[in-house]
Amino acid sequence: MATGGGRAFAWQVFPPMPTCRVYGTVAYQDGHLLVLGGCGRAGLPLDTAETLDMASHTWLALAPLPTARAGAAAVVLGKQVLVVGGVDEGQSPVAAVEAFLADEGRWERRATLPQAAMGVATVERDGMVYALGGMGPDTTPQAQVRVYEPRRDCWLSLPSMPTPCYGASTFLKGNKIYVLGGRQGKLPVTAFEAFDLEARTWTRHPSLPSRRAFAGCAMAEGSVFSLGGLQQPGPHNFYSRPHFVNTVEMFDLEHGSWTKLPRSLRMRDKRADFVVGSLGDHIVAIGGLGNQPCPLGSVEGFSLARRRWEALPAMPTARCSCSSLQAGPRLFAIGGVAQGPSQAVEALCLCDGV
Repeated sequence: MATGGGRAFAWQVFPPMPTCRVYGTVAYQDGHLLVLGGCGRAGLPLDTAETLDMASHTWLALAPLPTARAGAAAVVLGKQVLVVGGVDEGQSPVAAVEAFLADEGRWERRATLPQAAMGVATVERDGMVYALGGMGPDTTPQAQVRVYEPRRDCWLSLPSMPTPCYGASTFLKGNKIYVLGGRQGKLPVTAFEAFDLEARTWTRHPSLPSRRAFAGCAMAEGSVFSLGGLQQPGPHNFYSRPHFVNTVEMFDLEHGSWTKLPRSLRMRDKRADFVVGSLGDHIVAIGGLGNQPCPLGSVEGFSLARRRWEALPAMPTARCSCSSLQAGPRLFAIGGVAQGPSQAVEALCLCDGV
């Protein structure tokens, strides 16, 4: 079994969710895993809200979301969980913003987004919530950046992103929010940009070397990793249609440049639409879709110290399109698609070795 710094990787299997779902919104607050909304078996957004008590391993039903939605963003603000945007039962983007008050077990409506949006990226810093991009009702990608001030219950506008997109990956490091990739309609975005929270200015970094949809992104040790995905064909591409890849591209924040790692350092499996995160000194890739007829259960980790990919314990339930969340030494894979929407809740853990 691969290890990370004297510790071993293992899966922890939790009781299944009462409600199967995909595109659910997840948050971790005071020892509780919250799963909100998403799409159920009928393919329609849910208002269902459930929480797993991590101490007793029991599920409890919460008050339903005031607005049924899927694919929303969530931010924990102390004893509150703020739910932003998403898609409603009519498949339209949502402007509604709602807060779950954990101590009171109820929902309150908050100031709506200035524009309805799905695929909004959110980042919390110093009690403020930053919402970046999204896709509006006319399917146009948005460049707007908004900041939510909880005390005043209002959204304020900030300088727009240079590249409009939705579904981007975001990372907070120091006083900068890094925004990578995303989509414009059906096309993946290669832009990599950073917003300075103090200067309130944007910086364009070199774009991703390759154009891939459903790639996985993570940040670790001063580098940003872009993994796998569905490669989009170019005019000189040998392939005539999109295809799964095991590409690994790494951006060094200090030197400001991308490196496309050689074939010997690519992922072991070609995959897209998978869970990715950083555990110990490993970048971890979990499940997803590949060239097989069903979702992948394989898991692998790139050791930053040994500079190689290593096989890790396979998922107990093979899935793609999982909601994911990292809480301490656990990387959760929640719901998603197996044969249909899944109830599975499992976490890859970095445990003390034996």
